[in-house]
Amino acid sequence: MINSRKDAKTQRFAKKRKIIVSLATSADGFIARKDGGVDWLDRPRPKGNYGMGEFWKSIDTILLGRKTYDFVVQFVRSGKSIPKQKHEPKHYVFSHRPPKKVLPGFEFVKEPIKKFATRLRAQKGKNIWMMGGGGIIASFLDEGEIDEFVISVIPIFIGEGIPLIASRLRTIPLKLLSTKKFPDGVVTLHYAVSGGKRSVPSA
Repeated sequence: MINSRKDAKTQRFAKKRKIIVSLATSADGFIARKDGGVDWLDRPRPKGNYGMGEFWKSIDTILLGRKTYDFVVQFVRSGKSIPKQKHEPKHYVFSHRPPKKVLPGFEFVKEPIKKFATRLRAQKGKNIWMMGGGGIIASFLDEGEIDEFVISVIPIFIGEGIPLIASRLRTIPLKLLSTKKFPDGVVTLHYAVSGGKRSVPSA
């Protein structure tokens, strides 16, 4: 009986798996050019690569939209390989039109975001990286399923492109957790999505 109570208490206070957006943006708020190009990210990296090594150790699952998946496919078809890690994360791609042939290590998802996120958070594991793009980030955010944003602002304007979050009328407060400035002028902003009053009009 005592062990049962202890197990229930452990589950109740178990660390919640967070869904975290971690991306670089231009100084004018874009994650890529209109055609998906990220040539402006081709720059020397400082020692530690903006903390990506530590972030990678903290996650074991990656979420991405169909357009981002298609970009990965083009990357592989061009003869480049996806970097291997000590622990290979699970990849979930959100799309209503899954392809007949899927890259190894990727799984397509059709179920509603709330249902999927609840199921995923209930599983034992590390945090979850929301890789993007802007459309799937917006969908998760509007459903209340994004916990944090780690935004590395690159000191460059690209004029136009794909925004970090797909455009829609919304008011969602954030809480600044930390800032970090790097020698090359990049600034990383770490926000928690606030539990305060938020407004997302119905579609």
